[in-house]
Amino acid sequence: MIEKLEFQLIKPEGPLNDFVHCFCALKNFSAMKNAVVFPNGKIDLVFALNESQQFTTALLGLETKPKYTNQEVSRFSSVSFHPLAIEYLFKEPVADILNSGKILPENFWNISPDELSSFDSFCEKITQKIVELLPKHIDERKRQLFKLILDSNGEIPVKELSEKIFWSQRQINRYFNQQYGLSLKEYCKILRFHASLEHIKNGVLYPQLNFSDQSHFIKEVKHLSGVSPKELYKNENDRFLQFLTYQTQ
Repeated sequence: MIEKLEFQLIKPEGPLNDFVHCFCALKNFSAMKNAVVFPNGKIDLVFALNESQQFTTALLGLETKPKYTNQEVSRFSSVSFHPLAIEYLFKEPVADILNSGKILPENFWNISPDELSSFDSFCEKITQKIVELLPKHIDERKRQLFKLILDSNGEIPVKELSEKIFWSQRQINRYFNQQYGLSLKEYCKILRFHASLEHIKNGVLYPQLNFSDQSHFIKEVKHLSGVSPKELYKNENDRFLQFLTYQTQ
């Protein structure tokens, strides 16, 4: 008998909001077939167990194309970070792991395999660690940069961003390429696509955001998900994992 997939998600509170998008956990993951993860503009720290109970910790960079999952993983708990966390919590760029990731040292942030048995315990312990790492000072331009980008689902023009935060367009793009491995424009496309998923999930298969026309919308969706909006909506075998998010709301 195939065990049912179990998904949990918790949003952060208070001072973590600038850095953490959510905490999540997935159990019985190895039962999934042909599962797909879409780019969402987040950097994930993943603590995973495989079928042999081997424990691995990995940091996954930003993604610009769909990812087809590793079925050897049976369960994982993870933290999904906003890009601002990279500079201030991890203190090194992730440009070199765009569309990939890297294995982190054993016992990273003092998380052990035991923490994966209780999602609440995992969230409590990882939250405590992140709070310890929170910086005393943040470049306000960068905080405002990400707030404006996220609040607008990536639809705010770069020129307007530059004017609002008093940071040149060239400097903003240099920062994105050096820290994350892609341009601000490409990052904003990912956010706009991700914001479109809720509409597609609800059967709205024409653009609700700032796409030039239906053809442009379909092209961008195919580029970032690998399939058309219609195929996304059908979600055969529940293989598009981002749609699990809407089951928790």
